Amino acid sequence: MKKVFTVLLCLIASVGIVVGLPILLKQFGSLSGTAVAESETSLLTQAVERVESAPHEIVKVYHAGRLVGVLKDRTGLNDFLKKTYADRYEADFPDSSCQLGKDVYLASEESYFTYQDIDDQILQYLSDNELFTLKATGVEFSDDNGVYAEIYVKNEQIYQDAMQEYLKLFISSDELATLSSGRETAELKTYGSRAVGISISQTITTKEVYASPEEIRTTQEQVLDYLEYGDDTQKEYYTVQKYDTVAGVGAKNYGLSATQIMNINRDKISSTDQVLSEGEQLCVTYFKSPIDITVNREAMRKESIEFKTIYEEDSTLRSGVTEPKAAGINGSKNSLYAEKWINGVLVSGSLESSVDTLQPVDAIIRVGTMVLKDVGTGTFRWPVDNPIITCRWGCYYGHRAIDVQNSYDHYGNIYAADNGTIEVNSYNSVNGNYVVINHNNGYETYYGHMNVPSPLAVGTVVEKGDVIGQLGMTGLATGPHTHFFIMFNGERRNPCDGFLACDGYDG
Repeated sequence: MKKVFTVLLCLIASVGIVVGLPILLKQFGSLSGTAVAESETSLLTQAVERVESAPHEIVKVYHAGRLVGVLKDRTGLNDFLKKTYADRYEADFPDSSCQLGKDVYLASEESYFTYQDIDDQILQYLSDNELFTLKATGVEFSDDNGVYAEIYVKNEQIYQDAMQEYLKLFISSDELATLSSGRETAELKTYGSRAVGISISQTITTKEVYASPEEIRTTQEQVLDYLEYGDDTQKEYYTVQKYDTVAGVGAKNYGLSATQIMNINRDKISSTDQVLSEGEQLCVTYFKSPIDITVNREAMRKESIEFKTIYEEDSTLRSGVTEPKAAGINGSKNSLYAEKWINGVLVSGSLESSVDTLQPVDAIIRVGTMVLKDVGTGTFRWPVDNPIITCRWGCYYGHRAIDVQNSYDHYGNIYAADNGTIEVNSYNSVNGNYVVINHNNGYETYYGHMNVPSPLAVGTVVEKGDVIGQLGMTGLATGPHTHFFIMFNGERRNPCDGFLACDGYDG
């Protein structure tokens, strides 16, 4: 009996739900002009007209996650998209089609509600906010490091045309056509270079996509600009100065070559020899492409083979004299290099082979070995033994010599610094007893403060190392030393400037 009673109660409850729920929903629906039952507020005001006894499918339109409204006629949406394409976009985007925007979507669900028809308002909302996408070509760039980029183009053809133009910045049209057909470029027969391979480091794929109109690049120039600089639109410009050349502009700006300056300013410069106009603005920001174009090239260059210089001793020439006997002539060779260029920049190269085309001719220099006692050798010795410099050139105002002592024998010998002839043997109140030796080669040496006058008469021939006097302190001197300097063609020289190794000899 309990089971029958339970079944009866369930049957009565079911009938109540089926019959009473729609009536209850109608009552609530008549109290509100929006989709109350779904607890969802729409962007557009839309009333519930009635509540059905059975659920039916409705289509909701969402924008950026918010409900715009419930669409009554989905077919009308399709007709609206076709008309929108024809009216707004077909002229600029032929062979395309129009769809809803990326952040607009439709959601179908079951509902008891029948909503007020506001399709025109929904479509007007889509139109006012330009919530549309167009069929286009997506071009994806990726590499093994996970770097990824994507652009949208009106059609694949303008991308392919732009890519061909970009490649031609780094390789000639003929070379590109030859390599693209799988053939090899002509072997080098003379100086110059040829492309032997071209590749793109990134993987590039194309596919059909829908993108908003403002995202789609519609011209070859726009696509080419992206291939050159990616999304980086910041470029630096240089104002041409008077007498600037294309190569000079490049050298002033981060070491760019004339060809690089020409390529990034090809709308203004057609030749690396072009005369520039003062005040002209030139881009000096080199390509920052999202792709790497690698061109492998062979380059043949004429290079010099440097001649050698052979020195022959000649006893008929005075020591220190040299004379050319035969002029040297550089040879030449043809060198073949393998080079790797990335985006127009040479990044590596190696010598593949080399063939000598002209042998060099050695230069021959005669070197004199004959020593004349009265002619200096051109090299000098210290004027004393155990030298120590007590006052260098300029150690006080007007001191244009070096003062040299014998650190072990303060009154020791003074020696001729080189071969020559005694030209002066005299005395003055400043340097006391002094001697001047003429080395008969443009050089003279001066020795002051001798203890006593030199015993050598003017005209006496001396050899390097001959004793010419003794150290002393005659004249203005506070201690025994020699006041020593060198003259060349009448000009006084510091003995420590390339004549004597004076480092480490200071007292």
